[in-house]
Amino acid sequence: MVLIIPESFGSSLKHTNHGAIQVLADASDPNTATTLTSYMQAIVGDFQSDLNEGKKLPYTIVPEVRMLYNPQLKGAYNFVPGVMAMVLMLICTLMTSIAIVKEKETGTMEVLLVSPLKPILVIFAKSTPYLFLSLINIASILLLSVFVLGLPIAGSFLLLITLSLLFSIASLSLGMLISTITDSQQTAMLISLMGLFLPTLMLSGFMFPIENMPLPLKIMSNVVPAKWYYFIVKSVMIKGVGLKIIWKEALVLTFMTLAFLGLSIKNYKVRLAIK
Repeated sequence: MVLIIPESFGSSLKHTNHGAIQVLADASDPNTATTLTSYMQAIVGDFQSDLNEGKKLPYTIVPEVRMLYNPQLKGAYNFVPGVMAMVLMLICTLMTSIAIVKEKETGTMEVLLVSPLKPILVIFAKSTPYLFLSLINIASILLLSVFVLGLPIAGSFLLLITLSLLFSIASLSLGMLISTITDSQQTAMLISLMGLFLPTLMLSGFMFPIENMPLPLKIMSNVVPAKWYYFIVKSVMIKGVGLKIIWKEALVLTFMTLAFLGLSIKNYKVRLAIK
């Protein structure tokens, strides 16, 4: 939120007993914007009361409130990016987390072990169907948000799709990592659902502002991929910014993707050696 006080505020208040100020708020999160502007209006009201104490001609200060990015204060502007982050994170991770461990339980893992396929090829083959499924999820959410909820895409559509695919690959890689370190589908599903649902919901910034969290939770939120993707979707889809603003978040997602993928391949190789 920004408070703008014009240069003529003092002279206008002195000569006409009337002063105008402007309050700009980031309404991509309507609840936070409404709360902040209410606080600011209360502060201005207290300041005006102090000025009018003992005055026969009261001063009048009129704050002009302007909500940026979401002037109508629609909840969809905050809801859609959070839903995209949760759906892609949970669906992609859950589906791939049982991909390899299912082979272990059904006894077909030996076929993969004796085949000439490299671990990275097996992981890519297991992830590819779910990558196409994530594309369908992205397209469905965007179509519903634009044509049903009336939420326009202010930024680059190509950039939004590219970074959504990057987040999907990061989620798929995390699911593969879970699949390689577990021995049963129940364990993999439990880790995917219980271990990722609450962090994604609580620490991504979707439900609660990260700025208001205690320091330990702020630090923990940095390892949640949905946090970075949620910021990217809000910035590109609602604020219309480009890559020069969100390159840090995109770089973090890229690093997470490579880390999850590398650990998945490493764990798969270890299991091959054990077998």
